[in-house]
Amino acid sequence: MKLIQLLTLTTMLCAPLTQAQSAQQEVLGEHYYQTNQIQSSLTESGDNYTFLVVGDWGRNGHFAQRSVAKWMDIAAYQFDAEMIISTGDNFYDNGIASVNDPYWQTSYENIYHGPHLFIDWYVVLGNHDYRGNWQAQIDYSAVSRRWNMPAQYFDKLISLEEGGSVHLVFLDTSPLNPDYQHEAKYQETQRQDSKAQLAWFEQTLKRHKNADWTIVIGHHPLYSSGKRYGKTSAVRGVIEPLLEQYEVDAYIAGHEHDLQHNKPAGSSVEHFVSGGGSEIRPVGQREFTAFAKSSAGFALVRVNQQQFTLEFIDDKGEVIYQYALDKNRESAQ
Repeated sequence: MKLIQLLTLTTMLCAPLTQAQSAQQEVLGEHYYQTNQIQSSLTESGDNYTFLVVGDWGRNGHFAQRSVAKWMDIAAYQFDAEMIISTGDNFYDNGIASVNDPYWQTSYENIYHGPHLFIDWYVVLGNHDYRGNWQAQIDYSAVSRRWNMPAQYFDKLISLEEGGSVHLVFLDTSPLNPDYQHEAKYQETQRQDSKAQLAWFEQTLKRHKNADWTIVIGHHPLYSSGKRYGKTSAVRGVIEPLLEQYEVDAYIAGHEHDLQHNKPAGSSVEHFVSGGGSEIRPVGQREFTAFAKSSAGFALVRVNQQQFTLEFIDDKGEVIYQYALDKNRESAQ
């Protein structure tokens, strides 16, 4: 019996590390970051406020989640990112059970383990998050130093180094989406007070209307060149009027598993989708499409008082799209 136990212990000690364990023990040094770089042609400014945007990622490292995480870490190092924003659907398919759910380790902590990903994450809820214990994602803010979700919706005002400000508004779009009113699996979203959120949204936009840049983040896109093309009018009718009324500069969403930039006619709002955190889906070229690609990846956003720039970086570290918007509303691709 003792011999069997000894052999069992020896086998366990000699067994190869799992992928997650290997990732945790990997040590990244200066040579790694000097030999893995992202080639960006946009001019770098020392007064930029920089952040990354990723969405629809929570799949235990499957599909492209690990490779996207790798290049997010490199981008955060190379461009000195201050924060990471998640556009929701943080845990597939049915959210999480509690702050102690093992999914926190297998799909978040062990995946986004690069040293430059330990900056503040600001997170919104997606529809799949509502199929679990959504409150636990708020509560995890008290467990993790980097995870920030103080409420279902919130905002953050950022003062820029060279003057000016950026107002970030984080919405909980599932309760605002009329399409969920008759879907049983999303009934929890309809128990939220959508009128209270809309009133807060307008008051927040009004209070900071003098910010140099206003960027709104939500899970559901208002325009889509992907799977949900032609199916976003309901949620658009709720959110878009306030974006237009208060001259919001950009709306960044997820939900669609791809990377998009949509420019609807007659609108001054730039519409982006950063939902390529893991699994991807096909996209098309629509009447409002400025860019759409069925690609895993994330967005790199840099803002100063005069310019907003966004680049999509894929899961191979390639810049596949770049867009610059000057404060005088002149844009260049």
